Amino acid sequence: MKYVLVVADGMPDEPIASLGGRTPLETVATPTLDRLAGLGTIGVTHPIPDGFPAGSDIGNLSLMGYDPAVYFTGRSPLEVIDMGVELRPGDVAFRMNLITMSGLPDRPQIEDYSAGHIGDADAAGIVDEIARELRSPGLEFIKGVSYRHALVWHGGPQKLTTTPPHDIQGVPVADRWPQGEGADRLTALIRRSWDVLAASRINLERAARGEKPANSIWFWGQGTRPALSSFAARFRLRGAVISAVPLLRGMAVCAGLEVLRVPGMTGWLDTNYAGKVRFALDFLRDGGDFVLLHVEAIDEAGHVGDLEKKLLAIEHFDGRVMAPLSEGLASLGPHRLLVTSDHLTYLSRKTHVAGPVPFIAGDSSRATDGTSRKFCEKNAALGVVAKPAHELLPRVISGDLFR
Repeated sequence: MKYVLVVADGMPDEPIASLGGRTPLETVATPTLDRLAGLGTIGVTHPIPDGFPAGSDIGNLSLMGYDPAVYFTGRSPLEVIDMGVELRPGDVAFRMNLITMSGLPDRPQIEDYSAGHIGDADAAGIVDEIARELRSPGLEFIKGVSYRHALVWHGGPQKLTTTPPHDIQGVPVADRWPQGEGADRLTALIRRSWDVLAASRINLERAARGEKPANSIWFWGQGTRPALSSFAARFRLRGAVISAVPLLRGMAVCAGLEVLRVPGMTGWLDTNYAGKVRFALDFLRDGGDFVLLHVEAIDEAGHVGDLEKKLLAIEHFDGRVMAPLSEGLASLGPHRLLVTSDHLTYLSRKTHVAGPVPFIAGDSSRATDGTSRKFCEKNAALGVVAKPAHELLPRVISGDLFR
């Protein structure tokens, strides 16, 4: 038996007036998802437990079968582990976004949480400038990809409150600075970055090309190294994760799962969809038992508030991921498939929202009559309610969900 978990990051949304009161998922033609919904079980699950912030860290941890109340220690540690950093006891890791701010220096406001989805080459040069100009004892700046980078504070404070930049786009940051022990040092680093990046040759070249400058850094998602139990030991499965997002790859490392690095993965609409599907099927064909295939572009479109891009990303997900994946799985023999999302992402808010997300769970040996039905939030809400979410994947693997 083969097992596949597909996460369409941030796909669910609220009804939108311009779509006639339908959600993006309800609007887009998704023939593959509709066919799979007819063959399997549909329902809703709640990846964000009560009392936790709505984020991909919490949501994906739940979907992988780990209770966030037990295992969650922060988002950034998972990302820096994927970057090859060995966190020691006492180390605190922070996500460091490269962002675009307006209103500097007196009325700072986050204009773009990703500096226009800055490319890797420009980002690497800018992080080098930051590390050179802002170096300080106990601080280590870590290069990642695009706008996603990190700061490791050796012996750093753990009682801090920070805000994800995608939650406060277009909002003055006057009362959104880091709060708590060590907050003054982080705030000072952010403010010092303005002068460094205003003089950056890379930013001057970006401005000449009409691109958004990476004119500030922003810290959030801090935490210490988690101790996830072994996925293989729990489920007796050899598994792997495919994702363009360091967060998911860090989770894989901590859980003892293999990381499959597909050339051309970007986390955006131009990602290598075909390569991700091919790597998943090849892994299963070559003796693997489980794959988590994560698709990020839908969530990113939500964060920029672009309806057309979110519709297109869902269309790509159905046609370029789910269609070839389901066809390939059929050729591999018995399998179980779970398709869902880690949270809602509302276009109207440009950020994550906690709440029920739809899922499809299928077992190739227990197919229903196959009557196609539209896979969307409204129809899924009429099906099974799987709560808590960290028990959903174990129920699919054990077959309990299908009994």
